[in-house]
Amino acid sequence: MSVYFYGCISLDGYLADKNHQLKWLDETGTVEETGYDDFYSRMDIIIMGRKTFDFIAGIKNFESFYETTDNYVMTHRNDLNAETFTPVSGDITEFIKEISEDKNVWIVGGNTLLAPLLDDDLMDTLIIQIAPVLLGDGIPLFTQQEITKRFTLKETKQYGQFAELVLDRM
Repeated sequence: MSVYFYGCISLDGYLADKNHQLKWLDETGTVEETGYDDFYSRMDIIIMGRKTFDFIAGIKNFESFYETTDNYVMTHRNDLNAETFTPVSGDITEFIKEISEDKNVWIVGGNTLLAPLLDDDLMDTLIIQIAPVLLGDGIPLFTQQEITKRFTLKETKQYGQFAELVLDRM
């Protein structure tokens, strides 16, 4: 099993602005300018947090974005109102450890899921696009424990205004 984070941050490390909005990202470029389609075609499972799910659930036809994967939402509530998403409660690290070895898992969203996976050395690859925008405040990507985590820079790419770093766990 390989566990991936794939997402975009501002130049100062934020996933969303202080109001949990992504307007800054939409104003920078589009998903068509990235390697998203190729990345998604390799994924088997998506795991996202409830805040991320609530955000995407507001987009028209959002379920069509994730048609070829098994989709899970880490939540304590059971009211997703989406046929293609399964609610899961409990510890993200324990849930990940139960996934079959032959699966690729995409962690969608932010630090609530990412931090414990980093703390337990369960993240294999970080694919981070950086937008040339300084937000000054917002929702940070990284909030793991203050323990040094090293990654190997595997690849860099440019997609329009986005710089992409592909980093593998050492």
